[in-house]
Amino acid sequence: MTESKLVTGLKRLSDGDKRLIYGFVAMAVLALALGLVYGAMTAFARAGFINLDRLTAYQMLTLHGVTIFFYWLYFVQAGLVLILATIYTDGAEKIALRPFAWLGFASMAAGFVFSELAPAFGAILLYDGQPHLIEVDPVLAGFFYLGYILLGIGLFLVAISSIATALEPKFAGKIETWSSIAFASVAWAGLLMVSAVGAINAFLPAMLWTFGLGPPVTGYTMGWNVLFHNVHYLPLMATVVIWYVLVEAMTGVKSIFGQRFSKIIFTLYLVFVPPTSLYHMFLEPDLAAAVRVVGSLLSLFMGLPTVLVFLVIIVSLEVHARANGGRGLFGWMRMLPWENPAMAAIGMAIVNLALGGVFSYVLIQEQVAPLLSDTFLVPGYFHFLTLGTVSLTFIAILTYVIPGITGHALWRPAMLVKAPYIITFGLSIFGAAGITAGYLGVPRRVFDVSYEGSAPVFWETLMAGVGVGAVIMTVGLAIYVYGLIRTLVGPVRATDTATTGLPTVSWAGAVVSRQSAWVGPLSVVVLVGAMFAFTVVAFEVMESLPIIAIGSGH
Repeated sequence: MTESKLVTGLKRLSDGDKRLIYGFVAMAVLALALGLVYGAMTAFARAGFINLDRLTAYQMLTLHGVTIFFYWLYFVQAGLVLILATIYTDGAEKIALRPFAWLGFASMAAGFVFSELAPAFGAILLYDGQPHLIEVDPVLAGFFYLGYILLGIGLFLVAISSIATALEPKFAGKIETWSSIAFASVAWAGLLMVSAVGAINAFLPAMLWTFGLGPPVTGYTMGWNVLFHNVHYLPLMATVVIWYVLVEAMTGVKSIFGQRFSKIIFTLYLVFVPPTSLYHMFLEPDLAAAVRVVGSLLSLFMGLPTVLVFLVIIVSLEVHARANGGRGLFGWMRMLPWENPAMAAIGMAIVNLALGGVFSYVLIQEQVAPLLSDTFLVPGYFHFLTLGTVSLTFIAILTYVIPGITGHALWRPAMLVKAPYIITFGLSIFGAAGITAGYLGVPRRVFDVSYEGSAPVFWETLMAGVGVGAVIMTVGLAIYVYGLIRTLVGPVRATDTATTGLPTVSWAGAVVSRQSAWVGPLSVVVLVGAMFAFTVVAFEVMESLPIIAIGSGH
């Protein structure tokens, strides 16, 4: 197989571009490593494996959410959107407006420092920064909000650089149209800008109030919900774009539906993601009934773009595999390059997306949300998405990016192949115990669920199951963190500085017009059936619980 566009593109990046990307990737890996430590301590304390005092426990919970959800996911996205805009825009020779991107990096790095230090010194506001949780000097909380604002400013500047990179060849007359990935990169950068504005809108009034420069905060929850919805689903858009890129890099397969259809799908993220934020407000007691109905209807469309991308990728892979000799309903999957760490990570990411997606649709229904939103079901299902889907995908592309920008050999690919299976095994235990605990009323943010012996005994048993899953997840993720760090600082390879030498297959150019594809459509049917089944279970189980066990997360 000839080198993919990803590999050749990484090879031709200038030294200045590589240094910039290295900065974003290094900060992302640092955030991932710290978030792993905070998350492990939080999970082990929740399970009763270790004892943490109240202050330390909520410091760990705050730092885990802040570090992973905001800084790991957004440092890595900042670097990746710059890479893809540069590599996949024909005629783009370098990152445009690179000083803007460096300023963005500096702003994000400063925000990271404030966001880490403020909770460490006592500003324990959890990752959503609710002002009513302030128990220390308000000025300290102000620095917490300042961290988020600097993150938003940094993302805005990086997005400007990314969009300029894609626009420059158009303005110069070098190209007339963007490739589907270049188009997706611009849409991705546009949503980064929307999220940045949302962050400033949510956190600036709170920061001014805590610094004594503004009135008391009102309407904070509304601003947070709008922001959270965008920063929640934006990584999913980034995930599916990366699937497109890596599938082509590993198999040579592009969408059989053409670039125009792919662009339409990416446009759907812009259409459906912002307005569907209404479902986050279902817990507001004064929300009008009409708004609740509209929110429920809009929420049904929320996952449509992701489902369509999944279908495009799976159908395209299946018909190419069958054209190259694949047989059986699932037998063609054995032909994929599973010894490539990126392929193993994407395979498990798709499995975890299905599991997390099922329960996300259960939770966004207007009549179910009040019953489950403050229970442990939320972290139980959410880790399937944040860790099992998004993080695995970002790590997958880093196994190409880091060798490409450093010239270092990827650390032990055979070991990295095992990591996504270990993580998914741990996630299945963590998720099964956590989701069951949520259905049975275990609160979301309470560390001691025994309630001095008054809570059901099985609550503690289920949380112990969460802890067991967390131990396994920690092992798998620690393998990744160590491998990424070793690759970042490892010895320089004497051979090609961009080709990773990872296993691939070459299916490009195969005649696929007479091939059938069943796995994708069947998977969607199974997914819809599971969503219906677990929604029914939610109603039946939650209605049978004592009212005190419902919605007791605060």
